[in-house]
Amino acid sequence: MRNLSLPCVLIALSLPVACAQAADVDVDMSCNMDSDYDLTIDERSVILTRDSGVPKAIVMRQGKLFVDDRWVTLSSADSQRIADFEKGARAAMPEAQAIGREAADIAFTVLGEVSAGFSSDPKAAQAKVERARAKIDTRLARSVTATRFNGDDLGQGIGEAVAEVIPSMIGDIVSGALGAAFSGDASRLKRLENLDAQIEARVEPRAKALEQRADGLCRRMVELDRIDDALEFRLANGQPLDLMEAHRQPRPDKDDASPERDAAAEAAQARAR
Repeated sequence: MRNLSLPCVLIALSLPVACAQAADVDVDMSCNMDSDYDLTIDERSVILTRDSGVPKAIVMRQGKLFVDDRWVTLSSADSQRIADFEKGARAAMPEAQAIGREAADIAFTVLGEVSAGFSSDPKAAQAKVERARAKIDTRLARSVTATRFNGDDLGQGIGEAVAEVIPSMIGDIVSGALGAAFSGDASRLKRLENLDAQIEARVEPRAKALEQRADGLCRRMVELDRIDDALEFRLANGQPLDLMEAHRQPRPDKDDASPERDAAAEAAQARAR
């Protein structure tokens, strides 16, 4: 299976961990989700597609299942499972959107604080951050709802927003830092001394809360994986659909880390792939 499918869910699950780590917050859970399929949701159906492999297209609609070129016959138990999968996928998308928005907002908060401290023109730098933040928020609102999901559109929007603001801000920050160092700007250098603590104070509570929300989303995805695994339906070659894999597991304490445990964890991840 390849990573970075079901894009919004993966973004939503990974960004809070990155934000928490950036804020020096202990992250005590790990959520791994893999799928060969890209996900689309519209008013009528949950649709999973992939470029290669069999099947290439799966449609779920009110407890019914379409595989590649035909509607298939399901047991009553499987019809209920398909309906439950649809319901769970639709419920997860708005939460993934909200988590993605909050994670992006935290990231831009950090970026704004850094730019305000280092940039030679803090107001202009902050304006760039706000424009990028607004662009991502607009794209999230357009791309992800309970009745619509488009991962390509979402990924393109985030990429465009980041590409627009990062290069110019790096230039501003480097220029401002060098200017403060060479000019001996005591007031700016003093602000920079406390920048880490200021950023951590602002971000840490939000990162902790976001980590909890991401954990809740991970539990939703694990439940979808459980439904997928429980399906009795088999393909013509006798194989199950195998739509996704999701695993939630605690991270080992740093004090308990050992080469043997690390090796065992790596082996488990390799088997999951």
